[in-house]
Amino acid sequence: FLCDGNPKESSPFINSSSASDVEKSQQYDGKNMALFEEMDNSPMVSSILSSLANYSNLPQGSKEHEEAENEEGAPSLGTLMGVYLPCIQNIFGVILFLRMTWMVGIGGVFGSFIIVFMCCSTTMLTAISMSAIATNGVVPAGGSYYMISRSLGPEFGGAVGICFYLGTTFAGAMYILGAIELLLIYILPQAAIFKMEGLEGADMEAAMLNNMRVYGTIVLSFMATVVFVGVKYVNKLALVFLACVILSILAVYAGVIKTAFEPPVFPVCILGNRTLISKGFDVCAKVIERDNGTVTTKLWKIFCDSEFLNATCDEYFANNNVSEIQGIPGVSSGILAENLFGYYLEKGDFLEKRGISAMQDPDAPITNSNRYVLADITSFFTLLVGIYFPSVTGIMAGSNRSGDLRDAQKSIPIGTIAAITTTSIICLSDFRFGEGVNGNLVIGTLAWPSPWVIVIGSFFSTCGAGLQSLTGAPRLLQAISRDSVIPFLKVFGHGKANGEPTWALLLTASICEIGIIIASLDAVAPILSMFFLMCYMFVNLACALQTLLRTPNWRPRFKFYHWALSFLGMSLCLSLMFICSWYYAIVAMVIATCIYKYIEFAGAEKEWGDGIRGISLSAARFALMRLEEGPPHTKNWRPQIMVLVSMDSEQNVEQPRLLSLTNQLKAGKGLTIVGTSVVGTFLNNHAEAQKADQSLRKLMETEKVKGFSQVVISSNLRDGTSHLIQVGGLGGLKHNTVLVSWPRTWKQVEDNLRFRNFIEVVRETTAASMALLVPKNIAAYPSNGERFTEGHIDVWWIVHDGGMLMLLPFLLRQHKVWRKCKMRIFTVAQMDDNSIQMKKDLITFLYHLRIDAEVEVVEMHDSDISAYTYEKTLVMEQRSQILKQISNDATCILYCTPVCPVRNQSNVRRMHTALRLNEVIMKKSKEAKLVLLNMPGPPKNRMGEENYMEFLEVLTEGLNRVLLVRGGGREVITIYS
Repeated sequence: FLCDGNPKESSPFINSSSASDVEKSQQYDGKNMALFEEMDNSPMVSSILSSLANYSNLPQGSKEHEEAENEEGAPSLGTLMGVYLPCIQNIFGVILFLRMTWMVGIGGVFGSFIIVFMCCSTTMLTAISMSAIATNGVVPAGGSYYMISRSLGPEFGGAVGICFYLGTTFAGAMYILGAIELLLIYILPQAAIFKMEGLEGADMEAAMLNNMRVYGTIVLSFMATVVFVGVKYVNKLALVFLACVILSILAVYAGVIKTAFEPPVFPVCILGNRTLISKGFDVCAKVIERDNGTVTTKLWKIFCDSEFLNATCDEYFANNNVSEIQGIPGVSSGILAENLFGYYLEKGDFLEKRGISAMQDPDAPITNSNRYVLADITSFFTLLVGIYFPSVTGIMAGSNRSGDLRDAQKSIPIGTIAAITTTSIICLSDFRFGEGVNGNLVIGTLAWPSPWVIVIGSFFSTCGAGLQSLTGAPRLLQAISRDSVIPFLKVFGHGKANGEPTWALLLTASICEIGIIIASLDAVAPILSMFFLMCYMFVNLACALQTLLRTPNWRPRFKFYHWALSFLGMSLCLSLMFICSWYYAIVAMVIATCIYKYIEFAGAEKEWGDGIRGISLSAARFALMRLEEGPPHTKNWRPQIMVLVSMDSEQNVEQPRLLSLTNQLKAGKGLTIVGTSVVGTFLNNHAEAQKADQSLRKLMETEKVKGFSQVVISSNLRDGTSHLIQVGGLGGLKHNTVLVSWPRTWKQVEDNLRFRNFIEVVRETTAASMALLVPKNIAAYPSNGERFTEGHIDVWWIVHDGGMLMLLPFLLRQHKVWRKCKMRIFTVAQMDDNSIQMKKDLITFLYHLRIDAEVEVVEMHDSDISAYTYEKTLVMEQRSQILKQISNDATCILYCTPVCPVRNQSNVRRMHTALRLNEVIMKKSKEAKLVLLNMPGPPKNRMGEENYMEFLEVLTEGLNRVLLVRGGGREVITIYS
């Protein structure tokens, strides 16, 4: 029964068919199930031991080539083995053992407490945010990268994922450097390749760094080989590494308790108040009594020129006494009160014991400095923060194993928060003996029963952590590569047949070697701090955004979170980045920004329902509501264009250069809507509309037009176009300008309806107070790939209609196609105008508008421009047949033929206006790259529509590119700031 785990199959009553037997069977099954559940909730010792024996600190995906029995089966890790212990093992690391005591000695108890509290608070707040995200649905393999990318989108996910990968990689370098430091300083100093004996100062430091580089490279190569050949061996040693960490911590606390009753003998020799290096002498005294006489010691010989009592000695040595103090005074010695405040040193400063007086001449030269303990690094508060922070990282070790957890939504919050609480308490209370120590020796301990427990335990712990970093980092890179969000990383998504990320491992080892070449643990630690803090910052940001946006999908099971806590955690992460190292922080942000922009422009598009889309929606809604408060000010006006295009029978755009022109006008950064109409009904022609929409989107992408496409289905094109003009846009984000191509075949009978639709567009835009842009001969307009190296954009300013004619050339010249073109403005003066004064006024006006253009005033008779001046250009009462008589009328006028029919004098006058203006424009602007003209208003009477079209034809005849512009009746440009 217990072996099978199936009480019903083991029941003796299962084959009975009587009612009583069935009832007995149900009672029996109920009792057995209750017993089974009770035993399941209270695991036996054998189950715990079995879990410990199979303990692994590798992330999901690292066990592909372990034994087959371990490859298959459902996730089985619980809170203790799956989250708590991995987090403990990753948090307790090399910094805790090698730098914690030094930090306390330099920063003092208060300063160290602030650093530890600040760092632990940051990780705790991050863990709370991470718990909320992790319990908001299933988190597959990928851990923190998966959570960030699915919460903030592929751009942020890829950028932060790479930062987290780099942090994990540099963490491997830090662990290796820590292991080498332990080996060469504490375990086997004689193993140094570059000998340090007899060297001092910079020479000794250089030799140590070279040793670190050589041994670090060797160890890195060995570890990378182990990971490549057999990850299962790393996995099997995980329990050993964990045991080393736990035993070391327990040994420290046992030693602390022991020192309270029996302080260890650990003498430190002091000359005056300066700490002496113990090498070179055996007795901490200047002289000793021997054979009823006073003789000098080896220490005397170091500072004096002979061994005799009348020798000439170093002035500081002569003026100060030698004393011996206990380096580890014990808990009850009062050393805590003495070392409450920090004492930061410059590199090369003497390590002095406060509380002991010394006699020294400040003007005397310093000699024998190599005999004292000197500060080997310039210390300050922010440096300590940067060096210490890596000791509290590792909080995501549990979430990285989410795919292996039996109940990830329960285990990740409990295990992570419990691990952080445990380690924070230990770190806040773990002030032990350190080297150097602020002139004050801090609370310390020799680990019980031997100091080698800490040394050996720390060494194996750092080796294990290094292996785990080299195992986890390539898999994180592989996960990012397989998501295809960063195209150039795709090669690192491949590996061996069993899934081992070979190429990713090679890149990881190469980046890790950079940290090894740096060789300094104190220099590498702030680098990985930046990348981890970047990752933690975005975890908090993701939680805060999801909470504030209140998206329906945001339903985390973990309830003990709040957006304010997430913002506090994010602020702490950002602050710590600049506190640790402002220049490293900037570099990390630049790297993340470059990756973000690369993914945005070149990466594969992913739709993960991220929070950035949600915040964009909320921001858009807020902005739209603000825009509804009133019309935009003239200074904020920009052309928000509705581009009306027509489609052929295959639903392809007939005038693609319209979108090229739209792209060239994009300097206004306004709204762009490309719209078209499909004839039919919505039910019958929906597929055609979708095809037309896809065609529009494709062309917009080709022409790099940032905007929206809109397709309407209507019973006829005229109504469809009218609907687009009326309902395009949303609220305050609505088009104010319509761009439509000139119907070049309007004279053909089959296109009669098209030019009438065109005139209706002119009427509707006028009624709606919208601006209208009509490019004539659109096929001759330049594409976005063309460049004009010279030429002019000529503006014929005849009627002031809000300044559109001034603004459009300015916008065009912001684009690379038109950038080299110069702007010329022609205005028309009537006979009674002062042309000279008009030119001066116009130059002044353009100066205030900040527009650079040449100005020319053209004189014409009043009758030549009367049609423009009074906006009654083509108010015709004749029927359409009169258009056919225009050419005959012109002939009669030219030759004074007496047999001409009765002429309409107003029509002839308007045609004369068009001819005269065209003649002047051709004379001045025939070679211009673009001519902009005021577009007269449409006829009120529909009987004169043909004449209106003929007037515009005559007006623009012979010009290659013409842009007819009709303002919307409001000012769009101003001289004021």
